[in-house]
Amino acid sequence: MQTVRVEIPAELVVAAGLNADDLSAEAAPLLALELYREDRVSLGRAAELCHLPVERFLEFAGRHNVPLHYGAVDLEEDRRTLERLGL
Repeated sequence: MQTVRVEIPAELVVAAGLNADDLSAEAAPLLALELYREDRVSLGRAAELCHLPVERFLEFAGRHNVPLHYGAVDLEEDRRTLERLGL
């Protein structure tokens, strides 16, 4: 897995209520959630990007009041993702 390093102001981390010691683990789901919210990735792809099962990502989205939007395009993308993962 390739990674990218970014610098985030400490003040932003504190304002977001994130744990600075485990920032990557906390920020990745938030970024994936925003991509899903903006319809830039499907539900399944968002879950995959932050290494969560779809069910846990759905719970995470619900806790952040992000409505479920899942259509035929999403279903097809998720089918391809499952195929790529060999599931």
